[in-house]
Amino acid sequence: MGLLTIAGIIIVAVIVWTIFVYNNFIRLMNRVDEAWADISVQLKRRYDLIPNLIETVKGYAAHEKETFAEVTEMRTRAMSAEGMEAQGEAENMLTGALKSLFAVSENYPDLKANENFVELQRELTDTENKIQASRRFYNTNVRDLNTSVESFPNNIMANMFKFGKRDFFELDEEEAREPINVQF
Repeated sequence: MGLLTIAGIIIVAVIVWTIFVYNNFIRLMNRVDEAWADISVQLKRRYDLIPNLIETVKGYAAHEKETFAEVTEMRTRAMSAEGMEAQGEAENMLTGALKSLFAVSENYPDLKANENFVELQRELTDTENKIQASRRFYNTNVRDLNTSVESFPNNIMANMFKFGKRDFFELDEEEAREPINVQF
């Protein structure tokens, strides 16, 4: 085997490896984008349910204007949040506001028995579960992409083709577990 043949084999191997690594990065980036789209769909569903929930509760608890205003404001902030960190922070605040709304409903037995309210509460709970599952799927794909971007020798290709790490979509789990302070 001549030196030219060996050099040709090495060049072909490097080209094949480059193509494989590049295509793997594209696949990982597309999976992350798809996972983010799943989160966006569930968040939109959540945002669409909130006005109906507020209107249902308003009929029973008209004097809880501050709670309604807070939920509405947090919904608006969450819908307009840009970037992963801002979105996570806005979603944390919206979750807290929704907890306050549900805490208010505890003081109105007629509301808790209202069919519309029960159905909206069930749909919102279902949506929250789907958001959590979508978030886990997204974060798993981000982890895979980030690992690939940081691992040697893939990091050489990542830098060469400008593939970068993505941020995780994190919610403040401690804040989500805190009890709600409701005052009347």
